[in-house]
Formats: sequence, structure tokens, C-alpha cells
Amino acid sequence: MSEQGATKLSPKVLLIDPVRMLPSLLIPLVGVLFVGGFSPRSFGWAAFGVLGTVVFAVVRWATFSYRLVGDRLEIKRSLISRSVRTIPLERVRGVDISTPPMHRLLGLAVLKIDTGASGGGEQEGELDGVSVAEAERLKDVLLRSVRAARAAGAATGLDGGPEGHGSVAAPPLPEGQAVHRPGGASPDASLERPFEEPQEHVIVKVPRRWLLYGPLSGAFLFTPFAVAGGAIGLLFQWGDQLGLGRDAAWNAGRWVWDHPILIVVVVLALIVAMPFVAAVMYAVFNWDFTLKEREGYLVAERGLVTRRSVSLEARRTRGYEIVDALAERRAGVVRMWAIVTGLGDSETRGQLLPDVPRPVALEVASQSVGPFTAPLRPHPPVARNRRLFRAIVPWLVLAAVPAVLAVATATPAWWILVAVALVLAGLGVPLGNDRYRSLGHGYDGVRLLSVRSGSLRRSQAVIERRAVVGWRLRQTWFQRRAGVLTLVAGVGAGKGGYEAMDVSEEQGVAFPAEVTPEWLTPFLTRD
Repeated sequence: MSEQGATKLSPKVLLIDPVRMLPSLLIPLVGVLFVGGFSPRSFGWAAFGVLGTVVFAVVRWATFSYRLVGDRLEIKRSLISRSVRTIPLERVRGVDISTPPMHRLLGLAVLKIDTGASGGGEQEGELDGVSVAEAERLKDVLLRSVRAARAAGAATGLDGGPEGHGSVAAPPLPEGQAVHRPGGASPDASLERPFEEPQEHVIVKVPRRWLLYGPLSGAFLFTPFAVAGGAIGLLFQWGDQLGLGRDAAWNAGRWVWDHPILIVVVVLALIVAMPFVAAVMYAVFNWDFTLKEREGYLVAERGLVTRRSVSLEARRTRGYEIVDALAERRAGVVRMWAIVTGLGDSETRGQLLPDVPRPVALEVASQSVGPFTAPLRPHPPVARNRRLFRAIVPWLVLAAVPAVLAVATATPAWWILVAVALVLAGLGVPLGNDRYRSLGHGYDGVRLLSVRSGSLRRSQAVIERRAVVGWRLRQTWFQRRAGVLTLVAGVGAGKGGYEAMDVSEEQGVAFPAEVTPEWLTPFLTRD
């Protein structure tokens, strides 16, 4: 791609765009056929609609172009009105490449550029339909330009000094899953290598047998119910076109109601299918999950049907977040996300590891950010009382309602709901205690602080001290009466803030003073 001439997407994308438009046109087209009684005229109108999608795809392809000009990437669209989006290369935070099924068949890819400016899931630029080779080449060009700008800034003293822990060394993982950096090469050595030979090494490649941990996280666990609900909704939506009116749906519903055993069998079948379907879906999305380091970037690749590659600038990593559910904790596995400055859609783009054994995740986290060895400080006992109250009392209140109805109406069936609510209230005791044990915050006295909370989904964030941009104290009316508060560490990365919930008022004042004492010095030394 020359810096002077604009480049269009691959013409093969014209085979994809009309197909992607068809689902939104399917119902109108079927409606036209039914209304027209499947006459030649109705088929003509349907064909005209399909032809219109093809023409629209051709016009959109012909009016879209991109080019690299100096220190910026320009993306031009002129379908109805002319627009030019300019992306300065120095603002690029990451480049993602994905290959959906149809793209893979045609040798195409989708390249997304993230500058962190949107602050959400939307990328600044997207090239949907470049060849795989062109996508990889553009990715190298964009990321190399970022490294060159960083090197220039460091040479002029404008880079803010050394980042420290900016690169990730390969952890010594078992079974040959990791490949160590040869010769201890520095991260910036890539700037001296030829463009055609980007160097990378594998940090960890998730073995396929670890995909069996997937259902423990709860991800995709309710997929069978979602599919069944979608099928029922689609049946009602297409009922009129298929000759099934409201009377037919009502009669079918009454027939099912008159055969409750069928409902029980279907529900049980869906429950039994939950872990199997979840395992399949989890494997499809995380197949051959590989975390690499490539010339100063962390590259996470995954996916079976759609292969996705996400690049994160290692020097902007400010911490990590480790998440585990109840079942995951029993199995000793966790998931991990990177906390990165200027990263849009961090919930999906920032994932470093799917479900892996905890020692593996801690080793990767230790190498990428640094080990956090300080103990977490417990929160006051009143925090336990608050969690027990919220885990038990709502179910007791819920049990009281059917109990009153059972006495008032003399209907024994209400006592079933009372028993269920009381059982859930009893389960609230261990749940509340576990929530309290999960609370904690700490500081290693040098550079890392950590906060942890949750039970059904426990999350521990470890953040570099330099990432903290402010503190916020939040206290509800109930917290004021209990003498506790929520301390929020404002971070210019990840979610933007991490909470230490229900700390004592003394802890809420002492912890910020310990982590960032220089912020209080002007006030303490004032005459």
C-alpha cells in the first residue's frame, strides 16, 4: 500500500455483504411472497429486493477507501455524504484481527483499530474485508509506528521515563506450554529488526483439556434455555406466515399445560444439556487460546469458528484482575484480565487468560505486572453483619408472603414456596460469611495495591500505585449508621475505578494516605 494512493477493501467482500444483509430482509421478503400469493409478481419484487442489497454492497465498497499518510491513517466514506476519519498513529492502543467463518473461506479478515478515545466497545476504525496478509501487514505497520513514536519520545525525554514491568517474560509453565525469551532480548530490540521479521514468543498456550473448566465459570451455562426461548419466540413471530394463528398457539399452550409431565421432561433435558452445551460454546470461543509477546505487545489469540487476535501494548499495562466463581474456586481455576490504560471494551479485549489453574495465572500476572505478596487486610465485623442481613432477610420476607396466603386460603401448595424460601434463607448464612471472607484490601508498601470482593463472582484487582489518579469515599445512609464506607480508587485504566467495600471510616482515611502520601503532604505541612 502506497502512502499516496487510496486502497479499497478486497472485492471478495462483495460476496459477504449481501449475505449479511439477508437476515434483516428475510421476514419482509417472506411477507411479500405470502401477500402476493407466491405469484410471479411477488417473486419479482423479492428478486428486486435481493438485487437492491447487491447494488448497495457494490456502491458501499466503491465509495470506501483507506490510506496511510505520514503519521496518520485516513478512512474515507462517501456513500451519501463524504466523511474522512483520521487516526493519528501515536494514538493507536491496539489492533485486533478477526476472521469470521465466511471471511476465512475467502481469505479475508476484519481489522479493528482501538485508540481508547471512545471509552467503550466501539473501535475508532474498522476495515472489514481486507486480505489476511494485508491485515497482518497493516497491523505491523501501525504497531511499529507506535513503537517508533515511543522511542522518539524517550530519546527527547518526553516519554515519561521508564515504565518498568512493561514487558512479559515467559513464565516457566509445565508440559512445554511456555517458550522463554531467547537471550534476554529487550522489548525495544524489535525497532532494530527488519519489518518483515517480527519476533514473538509464546507466553502460554492453553491445553485443550483445560477447556473442560469452561462450564465452571457459568459462561454459556444457560445457552439451552436461551435457544429454546428463541425458538419459541421465532415460532410466534413466524406463526402467521406459517398458517399458525393465535388460536393454534393457544390450543398448543393448553395441550402442553394439560401434560405437565412433558414440561418436566423438557426442563430436565435442558438442565442436563446445560454443562455439555456450555462446554461446546466455551470451547468454540476459546479454542487454542494463546498468549504471546510480540515486540512490546501482548497478543491474545483464540477461537475456532471465528479466530480473533487482540494486541495490547504491554507498557500500558497497569495491573490485572483475577476472577473466579464458587465452582471455579473449588476446582482451583481462575480467569484473568489486564488493566490497561486507554483500552476500549476492556471486558472482552483485555482478557489475558480463560479458565486456567490458579498457579499458572499468578505466574503470568507476576511476570507481567509483578508479584503481589502483601496480605489483604480484613474489613470490620459489621461488614459481615451487612452481608448476612442481605443474604437472609429478603428470603425470610419472601417466605412470609406465601405463608400468609397459605393460612388465609387454606391452600397447601403455598407451603411449597414457603419451604423453598426458607431453604434459600438458610443457604444465605454460608453465602454471607463467604462474601465477608472475600472482602479485603492491601498495599505492598512499594508499588502495588489490591482490592477484593464478591462470592458468587469473586474479583481481585491488583493495580500499580502510579495508575491511581484519585480517591473517592462513598457512604450510603445504611453505611453511615453502620460506621463503614466504600473506598474507590480512581484508575485511568480498566473499569476506571476499583472499590474496597465496607471498610471502616478509619481505614477509608488511612489507606489513601498510605498509598499516596504525597497528595496529603501540602495540607499537613501548611502553616
